Amino acid sequence: MDDHVRIFDTTLRDGEQSPGFSMTPAEKLELARQLEALRVDVIEAGFPISSPGDLEGVRTIAREVREVTVAGLARANPKDVEAAVEALRPAARPRVHVFIATSPIHMRDKLRMRPDEVVEAAAAAVRQARRFCDDVEFSAEDATRSEIDFLCRIFDVAIRAGATTINVPDTVGYTTPGEYAALFRTLRERIPDSDRVVWSVHCHNDLGLAVANSLAGVAAGARQVECTINGIGERAGNAALEEIVMALRTRRDVFGLATRVDTTKLYRTSRLLTAITGIAVQPNKAVVGENAFAHESGIHQHGVLVNRATYEIMRPEDVGLPTNRLVLGKHSGRHAFRKALEDHGVRLDEEALTRAFQRFKDLADRKKQVALEDILALVDEEVRHDVPARFVLKAFQVSTGTASAPAATVTLQTPAGVVTEAGTGDGPVDALCAAVNRLTGTAAHLVDYAIRAVTGGTDALGEVTVRVRDGAVVVTGRASSTDILEASVRAYLDAINRLAAAREAAERTGSPARA
Repeated sequence: MDDHVRIFDTTLRDGEQSPGFSMTPAEKLELARQLEALRVDVIEAGFPISSPGDLEGVRTIAREVREVTVAGLARANPKDVEAAVEALRPAARPRVHVFIATSPIHMRDKLRMRPDEVVEAAAAAVRQARRFCDDVEFSAEDATRSEIDFLCRIFDVAIRAGATTINVPDTVGYTTPGEYAALFRTLRERIPDSDRVVWSVHCHNDLGLAVANSLAGVAAGARQVECTINGIGERAGNAALEEIVMALRTRRDVFGLATRVDTTKLYRTSRLLTAITGIAVQPNKAVVGENAFAHESGIHQHGVLVNRATYEIMRPEDVGLPTNRLVLGKHSGRHAFRKALEDHGVRLDEEALTRAFQRFKDLADRKKQVALEDILALVDEEVRHDVPARFVLKAFQVSTGTASAPAATVTLQTPAGVVTEAGTGDGPVDALCAAVNRLTGTAAHLVDYAIRAVTGGTDALGEVTVRVRDGAVVVTGRASSTDILEASVRAYLDAINRLAAAREAAERTGSPARA
């Protein structure tokens, strides 16, 4: 065994499968690039057989991400493996991840297969995957409720068929740390060629033990951890990547192990995921929650002022969160703004920097203090300038109240010039969307709307995330402002611009429009 623990990120596959966390191909690529910058070892990009969109999304990530391994998931059958292979062809470092259920309840009630058939299917799928690449992972779904003799048998067959990583998932979050560690020790002792493969953990959080179980597996010899940003995933989620990484780093005296993850990018990666999905982490979330490095108790404050180590076992700087809020104001210049971004690992080209700086100056005129979180919210929007802005907000006005129907007037810069239109609705946001639809000639409608306060206070920057549907196409728009109605109409326009780009791409290629 070596002292390197490989981090296998499955945010884009297992995490994205959970309700409310689905992402468009463009959003998945944006997050994949951030995961590459975070320096995870493996990005599981999706489940190619599940849909043509997922196959194309995996293919795009495989083509664009070059520095880390890109994996595609496949059930142990020929069509699944073929789809994964097809999606991964452009990858510089492809991995096919094959799985099949091995617990009695899954084999009997879900697969309706005999144990011998399951073993044969596993071996055939691994051999098929090995014909495409040398990096093949095999997982025994629901391993922690499987019979140990059968696990030894199927893992032995998978290794002899060519698997290079063996994953032992706690699929339903059922096991405990002691049981999980004992399972790994038994498997590694009883399987003849166990030292030829990397052993992997994949733990769900149904009993709140995902991180504890993962670390127990690592202590017992596993050298890969499958996890997700913010711990998202089906049901109660997966083991949280940031917690695994910082536990190994903080308690190296216990584990004697390390990862290659750039921990200073953990906070930014967590925040990017919440911006994409519109779902924030709870304030007391370990490592990346808003209160993770906050102290309110007088005793705690006194201790931290004397020596931070009295109550902080990690430095906030180590996860990319400054100890104090970064304060910039309306008198700050462009160089100070650029330096503040670069100090936190953010680099923009000149055009994006100019746009972000102008929005920062506008924000500084509205707020007494501009915090780091405000600035990162502005930057996240600039990073999303991946489609042409056909429609740009020039002005808007809203009238609403208990005695009158909500009405809105919107002025846009369009390819045809500056135009103004009015709309009414059930509320001010609905009226704004109606006016935008009339101006842009679209029949799109809002299917999801989420607001998040970036910082505290009555002048807080509000971040709005919307999902907009036009026929079969669904896109996500994001924007931020101290005026929540402005953020709402700008987020809706962001989505409309993405719909327009999707339609134009479809007209060029002759294929159906897709986000």
